[in-house]
Amino acid sequence: MPDFHTVTVAQDARQPRIARLRLNRPEKLNAISSTMPRDIRQAVEWAEAQDAVHVIVVEGEGRAFCAGYDLNEYAEGIDPANITADHPCRQEKTPWDPMVDYALMKRHTEEFMSLWRCSKPTIAKVQGYAVAGGSDIALCCDLLVMEDDAKIGYMPTRVWGCPTTAMWTYRLGAMRAKQLMFTGDTITGSQAAEWGLANMAVPAAELDSATNALAERIAGVPKSQLMMHKLVINQVWLAMGLEQTQMFATVFDGITRHNPEGMWFRRQAQVEGFKSAIDWRDSGRPIPEGDEARALVKQLEQQLAAARAKV
Repeated sequence: MPDFHTVTVAQDARQPRIARLRLNRPEKLNAISSTMPRDIRQAVEWAEAQDAVHVIVVEGEGRAFCAGYDLNEYAEGIDPANITADHPCRQEKTPWDPMVDYALMKRHTEEFMSLWRCSKPTIAKVQGYAVAGGSDIALCCDLLVMEDDAKIGYMPTRVWGCPTTAMWTYRLGAMRAKQLMFTGDTITGSQAAEWGLANMAVPAAELDSATNALAERIAGVPKSQLMMHKLVINQVWLAMGLEQTQMFATVFDGITRHNPEGMWFRRQAQVEGFKSAIDWRDSGRPIPEGDEARALVKQLEQQLAAARAKV
């Protein structure tokens, strides 16, 4: 079996027509490190190459599917074990180069989209949380099975983020996508199924059996049939402009992290810790913007410089 840092992949021991791709950072609720997107793509490529495999189940080890990008690494920038040479937290450069940022985040987007482009159907099995960047991974899968009480959403739309895969509108329609993007709210698995975002939502005790039943039903279909139907359906979204939408979303994601509000969020995370920044973001408390955000950034940068001078 292939060996990755952040995921595992193997054929199901009982049903070799099913491959299981498991996000494997349970100590961090499977938060996305800088190496996880590449690991996901390579795991998908491995499963694609296995002739016996007809369907891929994507799941998370432990209590959650994926809690989004690892803010210890991306917001605080203090996790050197996971920071690669081209990582945006490796070294802040002034002025910010939006195209360098775009190239990195577009690569992450394309790596998540390997789940969507793969000729074999992919099923996300969601327990706990599929939030922020974790929702990108889940929504790049063809089908979605959730626990009733699991949460899905993209809270960073409030500040410091724009979902680069842009899947929300394609999966939900404009009106409900706007509601979630404007508020940063999450919804439960039950509500996701009611809205048509999830194929089904089931009690936690039934998540494995429901996902396995769906995967086994699909696994009995010839691979060529599955591939043709997936290509036809995906082509509808491509004709609607999915690739162009993802280009804009990825550019805008970079802007959200470098405009005054985004810089405030990162400095707040660096000085006070990411929990402080997230608590403020998600509380409903007004987020600093414009001149207020710029002033706070200066104050926080002074505190950060003073703290570094003591080290």
